[in-house]
Amino acid sequence: MLVGIIGGTGPLGAGLGLRLAEAGSRVLIGSRDEARAAEVVAQLLDGQDGRDLALSGVDNAGAARADVVVVATPWEGALPTVLPLAGELSGRLVISVGNALMKQGREFLAVVPPRGSVAALVQAALPASRVAAACHHLPASALADLRTELDSDVLVCSDDSQAATETIELLGSIRGLRALNAGNLSQAAALEAFTAILVNLNIRYKAHTTIKIAGL
Repeated sequence: MLVGIIGGTGPLGAGLGLRLAEAGSRVLIGSRDEARAAEVVAQLLDGQDGRDLALSGVDNAGAARADVVVVATPWEGALPTVLPLAGELSGRLVISVGNALMKQGREFLAVVPPRGSVAALVQAALPASRVAAACHHLPASALADLRTELDSDVLVCSDDSQAATETIELLGSIRGLRALNAGNLSQAAALEAFTAILVNLNIRYKAHTTIKIAGL
């Protein structure tokens, strides 16, 4: 599987790319600046015990040509980044991982973007793509260190049942993650907003929280 990560030089995109590469996928870390992408890939691979991981740095257009494409830009940059790539992304599985958050004082608050969620914005911008939302609650710092054992559920939602299935299979390949189908894309609004609570818990308790659904 070739996975491209648009805006992959940020903490979540980079960490997710590293974990997918460890799981056996070939991963393209994308950026507006290909040199910056290559720099981040070098940093990711440094200190990973010499593991041979299929991780490369490219520009965002190069990442958009992968089999599966993750949109990991800051939430306000998702729309202007994917719109010029709509043709390249037509028919592809696109996974939105963005959270709309703002800081007020010491706390982070959820922002309600147009259409209710970042994932819905991405789907509206890419009507010919199959969009899923996932990975909102994963701790980026833990993802970026392969020595850290993950133990988390990942909630996936999409209006396309096949897109949801493919996303669950891809994310379930990552050591320590269990991916679950959380329903259609309208659920992304609740998933994204809940991230603000987890971030505030992390700040208050100096932790790296994740979610686990009991009873399944």
